[in-house]
Amino acid sequence: MCGIVGYIGRRDVAPLLLEGLQRLEYRGYDSAGLVITSPKSAGLRMVKAKGRVRDLEARVPRRFAGTTGIAHTRWATHGAPSDENAHPHLSQDGRVALVHNGIIDNAAELRTRLEAEGVVFASETDTEVLTHLIARSGAESLEEKVGQALKSVEGTYGIAVMHADFNDRIVVARNGSPVVLGIGEKEMFVASDVAALIAHTRQIVTLDDGEMATLKADDFRTYTTEGSTTTATPTTVEWEAESYDMGGHDTYMHKEISEQAEAVDRVLRGRIDDRFSTVHLGGLNLDAREARGIRRVKILGCGTSYHAGLIGAGLIESLARIPADAEPASEFRYRNPVVDPDTLYVAVSQSGETYDVLAAVQELKRKGARVLGVVNVVGSAIAREADGGMYVHAGPEVCVVSTKCFTNTVVAFALLALHMGRIRDLSVSEGKRIIEGLRRLPEQITEILQAEDDIKKLAEEYAGAQSMMFIGRVRGYPVALEASLKLKEISYIHAEAYPASELKHGPLALIEPALPTVAIVPDDDLLEKNRAALEEIKARSGRILAVAHREQEKADHTIVVPKNETELDPILMGIPLQLFAYHTALAMGRDIDKPRNLAKSVTVE
Repeated sequence: MCGIVGYIGRRDVAPLLLEGLQRLEYRGYDSAGLVITSPKSAGLRMVKAKGRVRDLEARVPRRFAGTTGIAHTRWATHGAPSDENAHPHLSQDGRVALVHNGIIDNAAELRTRLEAEGVVFASETDTEVLTHLIARSGAESLEEKVGQALKSVEGTYGIAVMHADFNDRIVVARNGSPVVLGIGEKEMFVASDVAALIAHTRQIVTLDDGEMATLKADDFRTYTTEGSTTTATPTTVEWEAESYDMGGHDTYMHKEISEQAEAVDRVLRGRIDDRFSTVHLGGLNLDAREARGIRRVKILGCGTSYHAGLIGAGLIESLARIPADAEPASEFRYRNPVVDPDTLYVAVSQSGETYDVLAAVQELKRKGARVLGVVNVVGSAIAREADGGMYVHAGPEVCVVSTKCFTNTVVAFALLALHMGRIRDLSVSEGKRIIEGLRRLPEQITEILQAEDDIKKLAEEYAGAQSMMFIGRVRGYPVALEASLKLKEISYIHAEAYPASELKHGPLALIEPALPTVAIVPDDDLLEKNRAALEEIKARSGRILAVAHREQEKADHTIVVPKNETELDPILMGIPLQLFAYHTALAMGRDIDKPRNLAKSVTVE
């Protein structure tokens, strides 16, 4: 969940590292540090600081020249944010420097052993253990030292290592945490995310688990932790550097909310087949005969991806008439699930690197299951591990909380549901109806975004609440879950989501004027049932903000959204609540792009 960036070449390295850290700060922002050297240097020079990258930049001396370096921005797992716990970590003799993403599970055991051997630790982190293991290795090359040390550790890692005695190289390794190489002209880069590389090169190599690499200024090579050579073919990143800029917006979140019409158009582009009222999804690697043999669909994701999966499961059941459900990936793999050969498993992750989801995929593959990936990042671990899948083409998403990727993921599930439905029993006319609804989405999203000023005023009115409740029925309930999550993530207002039908089974006890309720009220066959829930709340003097297709008499305020096909309405009903969360947090003075305690890509358990 932290950010790594490294460089070896001819350029002055410190400014490059700081620029890279700025681009990666969404991955972690409680402390940062960098270490540099050069072929003419006699050792390593390091600067670290608790706080943001700007705090580190203020500490870097004016004369801090070097041509090789690694840097890190941290999201704490072991040890509170401090200068001492910031990465990089140095060995006791100051000859080895290391940055690390992930968690070393047996760190306590290794630390006890090293302390018994006389090692004095300078931090509370698990990472420092690995630094000392490398330094104490008797192997001759840096590659062997790192490989030998990795044999002792259990857990996940993405690491970059420098050694004063081998100052012509950086050695990197991956197991469960992303490591991406950037191939330049007589210069090489490494990072945990292409965001740090895209301004300098679009040629990248993504390491697999169990793989290492050595970077020199004019060359690189990849190999296993056992030393066997692997084949690495660079690929070209499609996104431009400008995709990671704010583009005139005050925050990345606002930019990404505003990009959703274009993003949805992108996920639809080239996939619709009007002739047969279906869609082309060649990446599924699933022919019609195999698709008809599927008896159940299980969707796995975490957080926002899980909520998208809930909507996706409803779409699959509705359009394809296949039993489907969604489950948090973090729970799935620990309950010894029954893996059915007739079940299609779908793994959902914006980054494609979410550790809980990736681990679930690996466990499913081990048991012979068919797994599809629905991810945003091309070439990510889940995309490579899955049997097939779909890219959601949302474009880079930098804000920690997901908005446009959530929307595009739900649209991708609509495409999958339509595809499977048309293979099975969905008629041509029904397929055409859904396609027409999908095509209306970008224009309707634009219409919703044009009402931002009105939503802002409502958000400012509700920003004083200490807690809020979100309710919805059937298709509306996952929308309520996601809206609740968005509000708590960036405003820190306590929020809970319940099925509207469950109010009378307990949550009504909470209703009072000080607890506002946000109600998802689509104009569908459950409209009167939802209105009855509003009556229950008003009878107890509760305030209500409704998101609906028409004004709701019992609500204190209504955000009216355009009507689409019933199955697709949840896609639109969530968007005004993204703006509601954004403007609530803005009114409260929150750091919207970097909410406390959170990081973007969750690559630890």
